[in-house]
Order: sequence, then C-alpha cells, then structure tokens
Amino acid sequence: MSSGTGAASAPAPDPHDSPPAPDAPASARPARKSSMFSSLKVRNYRLFFMGQVVSNIGTWMQRIAQDWLVLSLTGSSAAVGITTALQFLPMLLFGLYGGVLVDRLRKRPTLLVTQTSMALTAIALAVLTLTGQVQVWHVYVAAFAVGLATVVDNPARQSFVSELVGPGQLQNAVSLNSANFQSARLVGPAVAGLLITGVGTGYAFLFNGLSFIAPLTGLLLMRARELHVVERAPRGKGQLRAGVRYVTGRPELIWPIVLVGFVGTFAFNFPVYLSAFADDVFQAGAGAYSMFNTLMAVGSVAGALLAARRGTARLRLLIMAAMAFGALEILAATTPTLWMFALLMVPLGLFGMTVNVTTNTSIQMSTDPAMRGRVMALYMMVFLGGSPVGAPIVGWITDTYGARIGLAAGGAVAVLAAAVIGLVLARVGNLRLSVGWHRGHPRVRFVPREQQEALAPAA
Repeated sequence: MSSGTGAASAPAPDPHDSPPAPDAPASARPARKSSMFSSLKVRNYRLFFMGQVVSNIGTWMQRIAQDWLVLSLTGSSAAVGITTALQFLPMLLFGLYGGVLVDRLRKRPTLLVTQTSMALTAIALAVLTLTGQVQVWHVYVAAFAVGLATVVDNPARQSFVSELVGPGQLQNAVSLNSANFQSARLVGPAVAGLLITGVGTGYAFLFNGLSFIAPLTGLLLMRARELHVVERAPRGKGQLRAGVRYVTGRPELIWPIVLVGFVGTFAFNFPVYLSAFADDVFQAGAGAYSMFNTLMAVGSVAGALLAARRGTARLRLLIMAAMAFGALEILAATTPTLWMFALLMVPLGLFGMTVNVTTNTSIQMSTDPAMRGRVMALYMMVFLGGSPVGAPIVGWITDTYGARIGLAAGGAVAVLAAAVIGLVLARVGNLRLSVGWHRGHPRVRFVPREQQEALAPAA
C-alpha cells in the first residue's frame, strides 16, 4: 500500500488490482456516491443481512439471559465477570491463529461450521436450563465454547462481506452490518427480559439456538458464481508472523489498530462508566442505566446509517471522530443533571460507531485479500479484547476517584491518542496542518507539504 498522501485520507487502491470491466456488476465498481441501502441490492448480501437480523437479536438475548442465569445460580457479580472473561479469552489467546485459518479456508463453508456450532451450544444450554439440570460450570463451558467459535467466525464474517459485495459497496455493507447489530441491541434485551420474566431463562437460549436457522439458510441459498472470490493463502510456515509483519509495515493499518486499542481499552468501557453514573452520581438505579444504554444504541444506529451514505472511509474522519468521541466523554463527565448526561449518550453513540465503522472499512479496503483474515483477526482481537483488559483499570480509577474522573480520564486518553496518531499519519503522508479561513469560517485541515510551501510566498 502507498504511504503517501493516501495514508491520511482515503486508502490507495492496490496497484495489482485490475480495473473492473465495463460490464462488471455494480458491486465490483467503485461507488461514486452511495445511497444508504445500496448494498442490499446485491442478492447474496441481502440474504446475509436478513439472516444476521434474526441471529443478532438472538445473540443479544443470550447475553442478557446468560448473565442473569449465572447471577441467579451464584448470587455473585464476580461469577458474571468470569463468564464474560471466558467468552473473550479465546479471542485474546487464539485470535491471530483464527485469522490464519480464515485466510486458508473458503469463507462460506467456514461460516456454516461456526454458526452451526454456536447454535448447538445455545440449544444444549437451553435443554439443561429447561430441564433444571443446569449448573454454573455448564454456563462457563458454553461461554468458552462460543468464544472458541468466535475466534474463526468473527474474522470470517468480517472478511466475507467483501466477497459478497466487492470493493465498491464495502463501506456501505460494513456500515449496514453495524446498524444491524446495534438495532438488535435495542430489541434483543427487551425480548429477553419478557421471556425471562414470563416463561424462564431457558427459552431465551432456545430462541438464540433456533435463530441461527436464518443465517444458515441465507448461506445455503447464496449463488456461489456471484461471490467476489479471492485467492486463498496456501498452507505454509510462518504465516502468523507474516501477517503481523504485514500490518506493522503499513502505517494505514497499524496506526488505526493502535488507535482503536487505546479507545477500546479506556474509553469504550461503558458498563463501568454508565452503571457508576446511574448509581453513584445520579442515584437513579437500573432504570437510568437501561435508558443510557438505549440512547447510546440509538446514536450508534444513526452513526452506522450515516456511515452507510459515505462512499469512502478516510483516516482523517477516523481521527476527527475519535477526538470528538473523547471530547464528548469529557463533557459528559461534567454534566450536572441526569437528563443532560442522558442526551449526550446519543452523540456519544454516533461518534463511537463512526470510529468503529471507519476503522473496520479502511482496514479492509487497505488490505490484500489474501491477508484479510489475519488482519481482521488482529483488529478484532485488539478491539474486542481491549474492554476486558481495560475494565479493571478504569474500574479502579472510577472506584478510587469517582465516576466523573473515570469517564473524563477515558475521554482524555481517546483525545490524546487521536491527536498523536493523527500527527503520525500526517508525517507519514507528508502532510502539514493548515489553519485558515474559508467563506468566512475558520478551517483546519491537513494539506500536502508541497501545496503549502507553494502558497507560502503569496501569503
């Protein structure tokens, strides 16, 4: 990849990629301007998206039911934390190896196996719960088993999107996937709550197990000839090291991943921050905590849909969104009333999702298809693994110095990391900061050094 000016704006196209033929499908051509739902015109992606709608609702239902079941069996919040840790641990330990496998294997058969294994795990947990035989170690084993499947499933799903829609619709498809997941976050917990209080926790697990029928059916109905198939990596030694070297040697890949690592570890720990504000700062209880999460999910859906309208994923947008996200956290930390704090959850969700989608898309567009599984595995390992690693740190800060200091500290880390990495990318891309006026308004932007030096004598 080029490390020129494109490193700070749009990812440069791979010089080895041949231009699409005039009669190539629309999804294979770069999009000039993307409509909000343009990738849904692609039949294979439409099947994938519809299956994920159902499956994501089931996933959120199982998350709520799993935590509630462990809490009811043990009465211990620590046991709930252990369950969460067991689900994330495989990604931290084996995430890169999962990426190597994904690069070697065909994506659709791989997803059929991983999705089936997660469905069977959920159904087994449902049977144990409905028959009254469930014990806490059963839940631990199920959480770890789902985590193992996720090691391969997550990078496979992320990289499969490009095979479904091609490079022209990649930004739109990734954004719609995020909107899909966040919309399920609004529906799934509510449905899980109704099932748990109405008929029991086991039925939430059963629904999740059965929900995998939708994505499995979608995968089976896809037309293989319409996939944008990429060359698979051959078996060989040193592929894990090759993947790491590939990422570290490209500024347009390594620095967004580093930024997401800082933001995910210190600024995205909302279970810690929001619960502390609901209980300790505003003394409003679980209702306020639920409201904060709901409003943030609304903002996340809006952010994903706005991202779906953009045709490119520029790294300067990532830097600005990360800085705005951190600044909003600092502002939220100073709000005197519950309602002001709650209203800030919407833009926080919006800018947080912009960071997520922009990073995901820019990394995929900048990566050689043969390396995409390993690169996405590293990205997901950093992004998903950051919160569990950072939770004890931000929890200690919040307990010791208060919720406001904890949230402000997380926001400050995001702002500082975005500023430093933005300057690094500008230096790599041979850019300089330009401050001036445009149509009566101040404008701050990065411009090529040559352009600024050419304008300097006339200034």
